[in-house]
Amino acid sequence: MPEENRGTTTLPAPEKTGYGPVFAVREFRAVFLAHALSLLGVVVSEIALTVLVYGLTGSPLLSALVFALGFLPYLVGGTLLSGVADRFPPRRVLVVCDLVCAGCAALMALPATPVAALLVLRCVIAAVSPVFSGTRMATLTDILGDGDLFVLGRSLLRIVSQSAVLVGFGLGGILLTVVPPRGALAVTLGTFLASALLLRLGTRRRPARAGGGALVRYSLSGARQVLADRRIRALLLLLWVPPMFVVAPEALAAAYADEAGVGTVWIGLLMCAMPVGTIAGELYAGAALSPAARSRIVLPLAGAGLLPLLLYPFHPGLGWILLVLVVAGSAGAYTLGLDRWFVDAVPEELRGRAMTVHTAGLMTIQGVGMALAGAAAEFWAVSTVVGGVGVVGTVCCVLLAAEVRRTGGAREGEGKAPAKGRGERVAKGANIDTRDGADHDMTGR
Repeated sequence: MPEENRGTTTLPAPEKTGYGPVFAVREFRAVFLAHALSLLGVVVSEIALTVLVYGLTGSPLLSALVFALGFLPYLVGGTLLSGVADRFPPRRVLVVCDLVCAGCAALMALPATPVAALLVLRCVIAAVSPVFSGTRMATLTDILGDGDLFVLGRSLLRIVSQSAVLVGFGLGGILLTVVPPRGALAVTLGTFLASALLLRLGTRRRPARAGGGALVRYSLSGARQVLADRRIRALLLLLWVPPMFVVAPEALAAAYADEAGVGTVWIGLLMCAMPVGTIAGELYAGAALSPAARSRIVLPLAGAGLLPLLLYPFHPGLGWILLVLVVAGSAGAYTLGLDRWFVDAVPEELRGRAMTVHTAGLMTIQGVGMALAGAAAEFWAVSTVVGGVGVVGTVCCVLLAAEVRRTGGAREGEGKAPAKGRGERVAKGANIDTRDGADHDMTGR
């Protein structure tokens, strides 16, 4: 199929809430499975690389850098390379990003690759990640439209991300008991290649959204446009700031377990509790709530989501702390409604760059949050730090929620069902399965 042939199928608004209609879209199933495979590859590679670097150097600092380098290049890749998401056909960008990551994994698996090169290759994967994520987010609007199907599709990808952390670390640990670290990196190579193949064969070829000029200048221009718009800026900050504060308990889980005098089993439970809450909150909001209801809960959940952390300074039992973390994680369901406001606010020709900036900012600000929480814990008890995070974070989130309301985002979709056809359009050639036919062009040609 030629790139310029962009057929559009208009669907009526779904009568039922839930994730079923999203999985009915064939292209989304390919994106979903590719996302799961590439994420699994990233998580396993982080574990394998940490073990490998520590085994080669005996240095805790260098092995810890493997995780740190997963955050730092996001800002560079997300600002200087964000234009890639709009300037080139999205399927090509996604496949090339997966192939770059596969090439890095292949080089890491070579016995002759030195430690310095391993860390550089880790940086390359991290720099490519925001471009890949931003392009995929923008492509979801092509596949699912910019309404409720997009919101639910984004929710499913976030659920996969949270689940990959829980499952990936376990699988990675098991894998390393069977194969050496470089062998695990070879498995990662396979997951990236499988993801690239799924995206190449399972999604349609679409033209670039915009383009022209030098890439870096084009990327920076898009970032300036995104951040200069008061409404988009407010929505971005509300997507970024709550995660910045909510990572503190996870970053300090080991220190808190030591402060409470418990063992490593409790560290694992403290690390898992918040992702479990996040998954549960996303699933409930996506499956049980209507689009209007998800819109109504955005500002209350964003403003109050950190309040459970105020229980930390009172030193309750660890069972209560686990409940606090689950509840704080479940407040992340506010992002379902906020995703809809964000995609509605961003012009289509800017969408790829805006999504890339969003991804880069989110990862960077979480890294900053972890660092600040760790620095504060050098001077105060962990329980005091987490309680303080709850106070400061709540004030910031309430102020941001008020700003979002002032810019008009709080009124979108509130108190009414989406108009028929608006936002439920599967744009640019998406197909819905009605039978096991061969009516979908899997090659895009």
